[in-house]
Amino acid sequence: MPVPTVIADSKRNGPEALLARTMREINANQLDGALAEVDKIINAYPNFRLAHLIKGDILLARARPLTTIGNVVGAPSDEIEDLREEARARIARYQDERPKARIPRYFVQLNDEQRHAFVVDTSKSTLYVFENDGGELRYVNDYYVSIGKNGIDKFREGDNKTPLGVYHVTRWLSRDQLASQYGKASELYGAGAFPLDYPNTWDRREGRNGYGIWLHGVPYDTYSRPPRASNGCVALTNQDLEALTGKVQIGLTPVVIANGVDWVPPESNTAMRRELTRQLDGWRQDWESLDTEKYLGHYAPDFSSGGDGLSKWSAHKRRVNARKKWIKVKLNKVSIVLYPGRDDLAVVTFDQDYASSNYKKRMRKLQYWIRDGGAWRILHEGAA
Repeated sequence: MPVPTVIADSKRNGPEALLARTMREINANQLDGALAEVDKIINAYPNFRLAHLIKGDILLARARPLTTIGNVVGAPSDEIEDLREEARARIARYQDERPKARIPRYFVQLNDEQRHAFVVDTSKSTLYVFENDGGELRYVNDYYVSIGKNGIDKFREGDNKTPLGVYHVTRWLSRDQLASQYGKASELYGAGAFPLDYPNTWDRREGRNGYGIWLHGVPYDTYSRPPRASNGCVALTNQDLEALTGKVQIGLTPVVIANGVDWVPPESNTAMRRELTRQLDGWRQDWESLDTEKYLGHYAPDFSSGGDGLSKWSAHKRRVNARKKWIKVKLNKVSIVLYPGRDDLAVVTFDQDYASSNYKKRMRKLQYWIRDGGAWRILHEGAA
């Protein structure tokens, strides 16, 4: 049975819709109608290079048959092919209808302070925005994006690939700040940039390196860039980047970058939330119990923290807990995000209020939980 679908109003009236109507007119050999439609695009987006290319094709078609987009003799083949790829991606975006009543499986739980969550689907050149409505995810909008010129799964510095994973925005760099720091080169980033925390803990554990993965705009002399055009960043039109600025919370907004989104019914995430929160609370209770061996049973054999493996970590915890008469641990603002492409890895963050007979501390904590033989165990723990 097909999954019900929905097209957002912005999608019906955006550049993809206008482009699709233009192509329908061309396919029907209605050149006057096609010219009228493409002029609507150019009037709305004057520096949209793809629209200008298609308009040129339509005008040339009055003299000779139109066989493909970019039917221009002597034009640079690589630039024309980039624009063809953009046309394919945009039309596919228009035709691809987001599943109704489904949500991305990654956001198991957002805390009350996290107002929005983003998912970048690299396979569809799309960034989705969701709102946290009292713990329920609500679709807000989606935007065309460009990714790394060499595709996805970044591993090393300079490979021009976009990473896949769970990230957070670390700060906002305005156009003026970029110009001050990078000079003329800052023009590449357009209206501004939101740096992400790549490489994250999991990336470093896997030996991935590099830096400077951002959500950013595009040069002001163009409306957008081809689907694969960046050095690894995620690039949006300046208009779309500015629309995102009011939805980004520095350090809070999760950004999942995935090669294809796994859409699930909300109740599927509810079951996963119960399972993981039960495991998290079991860890908390066992810590409070002063049964150190039971507490350490929540950690995976290949656990690491700050360079320490499980053996060194366990020895430290045994020494510390031996001096305690009591421990109380409260967890607040819990966020749980599943890693894209995996069913067995969860990124968990929370505010931890720790008190004991001889020590108190409040901190924001980060844990990576991995499913190990049917049970969830902690693979990494440290400050968020």
